[in-house]
Amino acid sequence: MDLIAQLEAEQIASLGKTIPDFKAGDTIRVGYKVTEGTRTRVQNYEGVCISRKNGKGIAASFTVRKISFGEGVERVFPLYSTNIESIEVVRRGRVRRAKMYYLRSRRGKSARIAEDANYKPLKGQNANA
Repeated sequence: MDLIAQLEAEQIASLGKTIPDFKAGDTIRVGYKVTEGTRTRVQNYEGVCISRKNGKGIAASFTVRKISFGEGVERVFPLYSTNIESIEVVRRGRVRRAKMYYLRSRRGKSARIAEDANYKPLKGQNANA
């Protein structure tokens, strides 16, 4: 293991976060800390994960798309952000793409993603995801 990968692994271990096994096409719920004045609360952002970038490194991020009041809204979250309270997989999607950017031009029934009923977690991942 080279020096940079080793340093990244140490930083990720020091954060102590458990990231569930999810990929593009999965519907996820992200609990994000929102600061309003002096108070902080957790706001859930639920939608379809349309992409993941930079793999499992410290700079990894993922994009979540949801429809809010008839308008498509996308948000990019850093995977190891201190503002993310929790990531929960709501349902697994059966897709054949790594990036779901084509959903931007789809509406209604054509934007649906089939559920992956017989999903098997990857080996080496935590089983509670």
